[in-house]
Amino acid sequence: MDLGITGRRAAVAAASSGLGYASAAALVAEGARVTICSSDAGRAEAAAKQLGGGTGWVVADLTDPDAAARFVEDAAETMGGVDILVVNGPGPAPGTVGETPASAYQAALDRSLLAVVRMCLAATPDMRARGWGRIVAITSLGVRQPYPNLALSNTARAGATGFLRTLAREIAADGVTVNSVQPGLHETDRVSGMYGQGAALERQLETIPAGRLGGPADFGSIVAFLCSEQAGYLTGAAIPVDGGAYQALL
Repeated sequence: MDLGITGRRAAVAAASSGLGYASAAALVAEGARVTICSSDAGRAEAAAKQLGGGTGWVVADLTDPDAAARFVEDAAETMGGVDILVVNGPGPAPGTVGETPASAYQAALDRSLLAVVRMCLAATPDMRARGWGRIVAITSLGVRQPYPNLALSNTARAGATGFLRTLAREIAADGVTVNSVQPGLHETDRVSGMYGQGAALERQLETIPAGRLGGPADFGSIVAFLCSEQAGYLTGAAIPVDGGAYQALL
């Protein structure tokens, strides 16, 4: 399927590895012009070279909401505008509610809520003016089904999802769609750090009907479709990509 995004300009946040990289790779494969960011210049440059297709890169510390907005502005300056924004960023530290002090929540909100808000606010005015745009935010299945030991992530990403749904309704008539993708367990460094490769991971795999972790291409292809011409009537959705792990009806 031709997704109709050849030549579209895409800014993909936190894309030197993991699901951000997978999303960027899928967009490059569809002919989009891509600019990525990472907090580390060496990793950003290496990832851009590996992605190919003339992918650009900038350095941005996405734990800082102001830096998140600057990433979008820098990408727009580099490419002459941003048609597609893939919102992504580092997750907050793990921990239960009982062991997480109230003071830790502000930093979590900065990186997983306010950075999302700032990126979207930086991208949407020009998208609305042109009458076309796609925003896809990478959040977490924990928004629907809170994960144990991820109190900060569950809280901040739920707020981000509320913002994204609100934004989607406000700008749908301008030809700009806003959706989020909620990954379950995928082959990422974060999942490896949490569960390792032993019994703990095996217990998690038992909860996934597909019987395996998601691969990078499994996720990136969903993001690319949401950025397509064909997905122009799909907005305000929050889509689990989890191998069937989520069990509720809604």
